[in-house]
Amino acid sequence: MTPSKSPLARRLLTGVAALSALAACTQDPAPTTTAARPAPAPAVAAAAPAAPAATTSAQRAPAPGASATSRQACLQPAEKTAFDIRALQSQLLVAALACGQHDNYNAFVRKNQAELGTAFRTLGTYFRRTEGAQGQRQLDQYITELANSQSRISIDRGSFFCNEQGPLFQAAMAANSPNELAQVSVTRQVHQALSAPVCPAPAPRQTPQRSTPAR
Repeated sequence: MTPSKSPLARRLLTGVAALSALAACTQDPAPTTTAARPAPAPAVAAAAPAAPAATTSAQRAPAPGASATSRQACLQPAEKTAFDIRALQSQLLVAALACGQHDNYNAFVRKNQAELGTAFRTLGTYFRRTEGAQGQRQLDQYITELANSQSRISIDRGSFFCNEQGPLFQAAMAANSPNELAQVSVTRQVHQALSAPVCPAPAPRQTPQRSTPAR
């Protein structure tokens, strides 16, 4: 069953596109549990409004139009954690829409409101650092690409996708820190839409040896 022929697939893609577009455009990074303000961690209480789905790829690749700078810029440890958390949150949102797990998603948002807000702000810092004046645009594209590529994966996997999301919600709810949330995202192989290496650790500073004068 292809997305172009399935009404359910079209509804999922347009729903995720609408919510991710709202998340990308907001200036308020704090998550909310009300359906009226869905960014950056929207609660799911009703069907999302129709919106054209973005053309995306389900491969691990930078957002469309991303510059060579964003493709090559490495991630600081805190930035890597933030991107992993955002990928996890986005997939849980897709699961809420595709699998009817609205209550699980809202519980995840309520428990991790502070962590999700911090991750969103860190993403903004990364794109401003790597893209300058284009930072907000690249952040918007990343959020939209991530949500839509994950929704396409869910459609491709069919019923297998929903069967996999219950354990993912359980693991996410058991996490008690940003690092643990990021680890869930990595170990569960949650799809990520940004391909960037982690910055190498700085070389340790060497203390110059003091020569001892000959006697």
